[in-house]
Amino acid sequence: MGDFGSRVRALLAERGLSIRATARALNYDPAYLSRVINGRQQPSKALAAGLDGLLEAEGALVSLRAPEVRPPEPGAERPTGVDGDIAHMRASVAHLLAHDNRYGGGVMAPAAVQVWRAEQRKLDRGAVPERARAGYLSAVAELAEIAGWLLFDSGRWDASRTAFLESHLLARQAGDRTMEWFALDMLAMHDVQTGRAGEALRIADELLTRPHVPPRIALLARVRRGRALAQVGDHRRALTELEGARAGLEDSISPRDPAWAWWVNDSEITGHEGEALLAAGEARTAIPKMRRALELASAPFPEGRGTLYYSVALLSAYAAAHAWREGEATLVSINALLETVTSVRSRDRLHTTLRVMAHRPHVPPSLLDLMRHTAKAS
Repeated sequence: MGDFGSRVRALLAERGLSIRATARALNYDPAYLSRVINGRQQPSKALAAGLDGLLEAEGALVSLRAPEVRPPEPGAERPTGVDGDIAHMRASVAHLLAHDNRYGGGVMAPAAVQVWRAEQRKLDRGAVPERARAGYLSAVAELAEIAGWLLFDSGRWDASRTAFLESHLLARQAGDRTMEWFALDMLAMHDVQTGRAGEALRIADELLTRPHVPPRIALLARVRRGRALAQVGDHRRALTELEGARAGLEDSISPRDPAWAWWVNDSEITGHEGEALLAAGEARTAIPKMRRALELASAPFPEGRGTLYYSVALLSAYAAAHAWREGEATLVSINALLETVTSVRSRDRLHTTLRVMAHRPHVPPSLLDLMRHTAKAS
């Protein structure tokens, strides 16, 4: 990875590009890109390919990227015991997230729960040596968090909340503050989704008042706080919180940021701004935000989960604004995505939006036909 980072730095210097400008062009978080270039994190295939194309490296960066960790061949030497279990958990997390980014959590949630529960049973039996207990707890906490996220995307709200709560408890037992913060953020996200605005506000306030919380964690807390305020009708303060989160997006980059926070980027903030505006009844103002969030989210995975999520969000904004021509074009693209993306959360929102649209006046007949087709097919 050192060769990869050195080569990227040299190419950036040759072309007069900064890390921030490069991250913006590829829709990646600058902090994540910085960690990769400085050898602190493995570049994904998508990032290596994106950098290769942007910097016109003709395949050099793709070839320099370290190969992914794959299961060893039968008979090959592999970690055993607790070390092997932890290695298996880390590899499982990477595999589950890669699949989720492309196809959504519907199919992978049961597999994530199975891996999480199997490893947690070893903890419950006391089968983990004390010397390895903290590392094992941390790895299981991450698995529980990933399982919670996939269950969340599958629309299994109660099971998802249970997994996030378990992740928080395990992280505290492990003394893993970064994973504890992650679990709290996921719980606040869950509360916003399920209408527990008061609970989301309490979690956000807890994170914002804790000492030594990294800037990016504070930024996320402001996002959750903004969405919760929008839910309770305090739209002015909601938008102020989200504006503050946006202002702090680049300033929040810090060596103390946890590795998992790389996904907090312009697309994420823009999408939340759009949602808050939509909740405030400002659909026309929300539309450009939703369009931009979709544009940014679709750059790395044009047919992925994020593209479906923001396409449905954009359709909701068009429906609220009675923008039927634009809504019809968006629904056509959504139908293509539904063939591969299994995100139940996005599909449920799509069905809700279609029901709302069906009761709007002056919906064109061609759009009504497409809506009926989509409802049956999904």
